Amino acid sequence: MARRPRRSHNGGPPLDDYEGPPWGKGDAYIFLAWRDAHDRAWKAPSHSVMLMRLERAERLGLTYEEYTLEILERGRHLSEDDAERIAEIRKARRRKRSSHFE
Repeated sequence: MARRPRRSHNGGPPLDDYEGPPWGKGDAYIFLAWRDAHDRAWKAPSHSVMLMRLERAERLGLTYEEYTLEILERGRHLSEDDAERIAEIRKARRRKRSSHFE
C-alpha cells in the first residue's frame, strides 16, 4: 500500500534522491524546447541593442530594466503614444519604493 503524503507535501518528486533525467517522466523534446526558448529569451542582447533600449527608456522617463521588462512581458516596444502604460509603470515604481515604516 502506498504511503499517504504528509499534510505539507506538495505531491512533487523528492528533490534530494531523484536520479532520473531532468525532464522527469514527461516528454524530453518538450522539456528541451522550453529550456531553449527560456535561454534565448533571457540571453543578453548585443551592445548596440542595449544602448538603443537605454536611449528609448531615458526618453520615456523609464529605467532600462523597466523598459526591457515591458518588451519581454508584452512583446512590444513602448513609445510616446503609450503614455497611459508609462504612467502605470511609474506609479508602480513609487509603490515599490515606499516603506511601511514611514
